[in-house]
Amino acid sequence: MRMVAFLLGTVALVAQPVWSGEPIEFKVQWLTIDANEGCDIGDLDGDGNLDVIAGRNWYRNGDWIARPVRTIEDERGYLHTNGDFLYDVNGDGRLDLIAGDYFTTQVYWYENVGGETLLQGYLWPKHLLVDTGFGSNEASYLHDLNGDGTPEWITNSWVATNPLIVWEMATEDRAVERKQGNKTVTETLTVPTLKRHFINEGGQGHGFGFGDINNDGRVDILTGTGWHEGPAGDLLTGQWTFHADWNKHLSDPVLVRDLNGDGRNDVIVGNPHDYGLFVWYAEGMGEDGKLQFREETVDKEFSQLHCIHLADIDGDGQDELITGKRVRAHNGNDPGGKEPPLMCYYDIDPKTGKFHKHMIEEGHVGIGLQIRTADIDADGDLDIVVAGKEGTQILYSQLKD
Repeated sequence: MRMVAFLLGTVALVAQPVWSGEPIEFKVQWLTIDANEGCDIGDLDGDGNLDVIAGRNWYRNGDWIARPVRTIEDERGYLHTNGDFLYDVNGDGRLDLIAGDYFTTQVYWYENVGGETLLQGYLWPKHLLVDTGFGSNEASYLHDLNGDGTPEWITNSWVATNPLIVWEMATEDRAVERKQGNKTVTETLTVPTLKRHFINEGGQGHGFGFGDINNDGRVDILTGTGWHEGPAGDLLTGQWTFHADWNKHLSDPVLVRDLNGDGRNDVIVGNPHDYGLFVWYAEGMGEDGKLQFREETVDKEFSQLHCIHLADIDGDGQDELITGKRVRAHNGNDPGGKEPPLMCYYDIDPKTGKFHKHMIEEGHVGIGLQIRTADIDADGDLDIVVAGKEGTQILYSQLKD
């Protein structure tokens, strides 16, 4: 394990198996305590090591000191941010930040200027990507929908009647003001922006996911009120069909995967504001023309499973499911909202699709809106980064230690 110069706290945690299998031990490093709930992992300073960005700050691998990125306002117990995404927006070879917001309609990117300036505590320059015209944003995704190697920006709204729009990376000529001595001058520059592609009028609602739910070889989009069927041909310009097959409060994201090897894709769902982790096992098309699922409960011992994440953290070639209890979702007013946080993972039997639970931590570390995994300490196994209202943490896997 790499030693660090400064830790808010480091605790060795040994997960105890609940059902079967040998659990993985994790060591928790606290980076900060604040109310931010988004995070990402990437090499921000170009030294070959993976750093962490989370809300207001980024943390350099090695010293893990908080260095500022942006300022964020608070509103009604939530920060004006609902996710962090690292992406080289301007093509200069450095990872920038694109950040979503619950309440406002604008999408901004924050420029990583690199060099000594990056290390000296300056805020990152803030640029407008686009004004979407829509607020009430539950979560956003930077996802390569059409498989062309460039991700699109897609936002889930908790308002079911809000339209579903995909935003494509693009450029435009824009008038930009800058200081020239004591004067402010305006010049026209070619700048990054987002290009609008309409998917459907409405069909939103709390919960979002990507996957081939009808097994036709094309990606579909799942929301809290149903699923949008991906068209043949160009996914950005083709006509999507909305199927209002359910109306449920779903996690952000939901995950689509063939869990039991029967050739049909199933759906993993967390209850974001109540108790429960569930699986919808696919059972084909019904006589009414709707997709049929058999819902089974995986776990109802904790609440607020707002985010779920798949990654192979035990190195067996099969992904495990990582989740936990979000801290103070709805400001603690959800069922179980004031219970202690936790994090856990589940092995998934590839033959039966059954889940087997292992605890990562209880009482101190929970989840927020994003769970990230990468080999941060370069020891050959996957570590976990989470940011929630109890703080931002790295959970170092001890699998290879």
